[in-house]
Amino acid sequence: MKMQESAQDYLESILILSQTREYVRATDICNYFGYARATVSVFLKQLKENGYVDVDGKNHVFLTDNGREIAEDMYERHLTLTEFFKRIGVPDDIAAKDACRVEHYVSKHTFEALKKHAAEL
Repeated sequence: MKMQESAQDYLESILILSQTREYVRATDICNYFGYARATVSVFLKQLKENGYVDVDGKNHVFLTDNGREIAEDMYERHLTLTEFFKRIGVPDDIAAKDACRVEHYVSKHTFEALKKHAAEL
């Protein structure tokens, strides 16, 4: 199943937020993206229905194993591409923005080749 870019971004944001918090709430995701609560609630419902997140009785959001796998893949792509772009002379802010776009569309094969090449720089 091909996952939408926005769903991948939500999963990645939950992973990132969970690295600095004991738990992640919908309001944390709202603040992260600058989105309205209603927008985030609708997306979280879809992610939950598709088995990518769980929400406990206190409205804490957790990645499922499937959600975590996707989030970690996207985050690795983001970090690797950002670093690669910076190494070839792209300014930091532009490198991060471009990596956020490219991470969703580059094939696994191309990403692995790029990652290998970046390690050799």
